[in-house]
Formats: sequence, C-alpha cells, structure tokens
Amino acid sequence: MPIKKKRISPRQKMINLMYVVLMAMLALNVSSDVLQGFSLVEESLNKSTQNASVANQGIYSTFEKQMKANPAKVRQWYDKALYVRGLSDSLYNLAEELKVAIVKKSDGKDGDVKDIRNREDLEASTQVMLAPGTGRGKELYDAVNDYREKIVKMVTDKEKREIISSNFSTDVPSKGQLLGKNWQEYLFESTPTAAAVTLLTKLQSDVRYAEGEVLHNLISNVDVKDIRVNQLKAYVIPSSQTVVQGGRFNAQIIMAAVDTTMRPTIYIDGKPIESDKGMYETVCGRTGDFTLNGFIEMLNGSGEKVQREFSQKYTVVAPSATVSADIMNVLYAGYDNPMSVSVPGVPNNKLRVSLSGGTLTPKGDGKYIAHPDTPGGEAVITVAADNEGRMQEMGKFTFRVRKLPDPTAFIAYGDGNGGENHFRGGALSKQVLMATEGIGAAIDDGLLNISFQVQGFETVFYDAMGNAVPYKSNGASFSDQQKNQIRGLARNKRFYITEVRAIGPDGIERTLEGAMQVIIK
Repeated sequence: MPIKKKRISPRQKMINLMYVVLMAMLALNVSSDVLQGFSLVEESLNKSTQNASVANQGIYSTFEKQMKANPAKVRQWYDKALYVRGLSDSLYNLAEELKVAIVKKSDGKDGDVKDIRNREDLEASTQVMLAPGTGRGKELYDAVNDYREKIVKMVTDKEKREIISSNFSTDVPSKGQLLGKNWQEYLFESTPTAAAVTLLTKLQSDVRYAEGEVLHNLISNVDVKDIRVNQLKAYVIPSSQTVVQGGRFNAQIIMAAVDTTMRPTIYIDGKPIESDKGMYETVCGRTGDFTLNGFIEMLNGSGEKVQREFSQKYTVVAPSATVSADIMNVLYAGYDNPMSVSVPGVPNNKLRVSLSGGTLTPKGDGKYIAHPDTPGGEAVITVAADNEGRMQEMGKFTFRVRKLPDPTAFIAYGDGNGGENHFRGGALSKQVLMATEGIGAAIDDGLLNISFQVQGFETVFYDAMGNAVPYKSNGASFSDQQKNQIRGLARNKRFYITEVRAIGPDGIERTLEGAMQVIIK
C-alpha cells in the first residue's frame, strides 16, 4: 500500500495547544498542583515523540530496503534522509543532555529525568542555561536557529513550512522584550525544573515532527508503489482523554498505512460509525472512567478482510472551578479584596466570573478585585466557562461579608536608617516624642495591611493632685496644648492616648477601644 502524505494530527494540534498553555503558566507563581500538571504534559509529549520516532524509523527502514533494491534511483534521497537524521539527532540529543543536566543540578548526581523530586526548584535551569561563562542557553539558541534554517529548506508544503518555522522560532514575545530578556532568559530564568524539562521535551517532540515531515517529503520522490505494508495496527487519537461533564469526547480512529483509495469500516460496540474519515464523537453525560472499544475492518491486497481491534480509555470529570480569596476565607465590605479564580484545563479568557452583592473587577491572569457592598451577609461568586461555544456553570462559591476590623493606634517615628517604627505603648524618649507630628492607625497583623485616617483623639494627663486632665485634638496631629503638656512631663511620668477616631477605606468612622500608655524615659 502506498504511504499517505502526512497531515497534522489532532494529537499534534493538542500538543501545540498544551505548549501555549504551558508558556502562560510560566508567567504565574505556580503551585504544586500546577507542577504536577507539567508531569502530565511531559508524559503526553513523550508519547507523541515516541510515536513520531517509530513512524520515522519506519521510513528510514523503507529507504534502506529501497536502497538495496535500486541504489541508483534512491541514492540522492537516501543521502538526504541520512542528513536529516543527523541534524535531528544532534538537536534532540542536545535537548536530552540539557534535561539531564538540569535534573541533576536540581536533585543531585542521582537525579532522574523520569522521576524529578525537586520539581519546583527555580535555580537549576537558571544555573545550567544562564550561568556566566558556563551557561548553555546560547548553545541551545544557536542550535535551534541552525536546525530551523536547514530543515525548513527541505519542506515543500508552505503550510507545514510555516508550522515548523513557528515551532522553532527564537523570537522573544513582547512581554519578554519589555523585560529586556533574550530567548534563553525568557524561557529558563527562574523556571521550575519540571517546566524547564517539559520545554525541552516539547523541543524534542517538535524535532521528531519536523524530521517526519521532511522524511515524508523525501519518500514521496521515490516510487512508493514499490513499497508494501507488512503490518497493520489500529490507533485511536483522542483530542483529550479528560472531558468535562456535558462536553464532547472527540477521537480520530485510523489504521496505520491505510490505502487512501479504500476507506476502512469502523465499528464501535459492534455498530459501524457513519464518518468516512474516521471521526467519532459522543456526548458525555456521566462522570467516571470509560473505555472506547471497537475494531476496524478493511480488505487487503488479496481481497481478504483484515480486522484489528482497538481500545482507548478516557475520563469524564464534573465541572469544577477554584476561587480563593488571596487574604482569607472572608470578604470585607467596602474594601478591595484580591481574589484568584481558575478552572483546570480552561484558559482565563474563556471564563465569566460574577459577584452578587457587590462588584468584581478583573485584573488579568485570573486575578480579580471583589468589592462587597454590605457587611453581615454573604457574597456569591459564580464561575462559568466557554465550553465549545456555550457557557457552562463551573461552580458557585459563597463568602461571608464582614466589616473591616478596628485598626490599632500608633505613634510613627524614624529608626535612624530611613525606616519607620510604630510605637504602640510603653516607654518612649521625650526627644523622639516631641519630633513626631501625631498618631496614626492601621490594621497591620501580618495578613492585612490597611491604613486608616485618624480624625481625632484625646490625651489624658494627671496633675499634682492626681486629677485626670483631658486634652483633645481634632485631627491626627498633637495640638499645641497637648505638646505643651508633653514638654512639661518629667522622666517616668506617663499619659494616655484614648478616644481615637479613625476612618478606613470602607468609609466607616469608628472610635477605637482601649488606651495607649506613654511613659517618658
């Protein structure tokens, strides 16, 4: 049977899309869950690369047989095929060498690319690829450029030539240009080990894909009618092995080395499918693990029926989304609460997020600002995703809405090094105290850091008879009377700051409880 001109497979399209998602994730502060996701991408890339390698090896074997049968006819194409193999193996092996070096830098001399322990390590890829004098990023950059320039010249199909050029592009995206980074810095600077290895595996997958395209182009110059197929095998190529409930499972079912003049008959669960291109689709109404079983039937060169069975597992998952308050599991009324929203497997630009009882402002990269209106109730965030052209609700998330807690009053003074200290009670020198303007108030508990505007406060001094004498200030600064009283205090004498009134970003004025004791030292 003749060799069919290779087309871009749905799996290859999926790999390219996964690479785009991968690059987006590198701009984020990735979590352990996302790093685990790189392992899944790595596994899929390795399978794609392995399949491409097997297919390419088949063409090399065909060239060798044809070379023995008719060397005068095949020699020039066979030599070019060997040249392509040398180019491809060189770049492929360089990527593999760099993967091993990065993993060993991350996990030690016994590091294993197939079992990375320190996946989150941000230093290994930077040291291996970008270290001054020893970094190998420039070596990879030059190798990729050299491979692209040489391999593209051997591809005649314009569309495939553009795809290969894009796969091996070393242009720095606009974001990287704004940061002043070159190609290798943009890809590998402070990149987690798991992500760096996946990037290099993607490069290896692209190499085998480009190698295969050139080989198909070369073999087409040989009389392929002389080639006979000696093995038939059924394949299922799903667009995804994980499907959201309500979504569609798509798979292409083919037989390797199929005769383009004779379409096989495909049976699913004993029934033939109607598609003449091997495309199968079914609506997934239940969650769980499923298996697509069937067989392909076609006629061989002798007119006999040949049947090959196939089996493909896939998973249907329930709609899910993740919404988290970046501060805590509550929202504060009248305050800009930072939020993070994500749905596994769905890009952020495909999400529609809304908030009841307030406003929700997108800030990009899955970040939002939630601004609830009224304390004491609940705010509900609803997340929907664009699922094949229709909006599907992925979940509702309820948060309690509270009033901002009261701040703590303080006296700010310099620390002598250009910084600022906050005095909240105890002993303080008169010199430092007289140099301050007044008092401030803020929530500064390590979780929240919110400033309040002081509207007024009261100081209480004690005269020689022990009587309390209050003095008021109608702002954040000490009044002249208050300063005069402070100036007249002897060492170890004390006074109290009470009745502090402050307004926060929610616009609510509150009078702070308690008193700040100040002892002159």
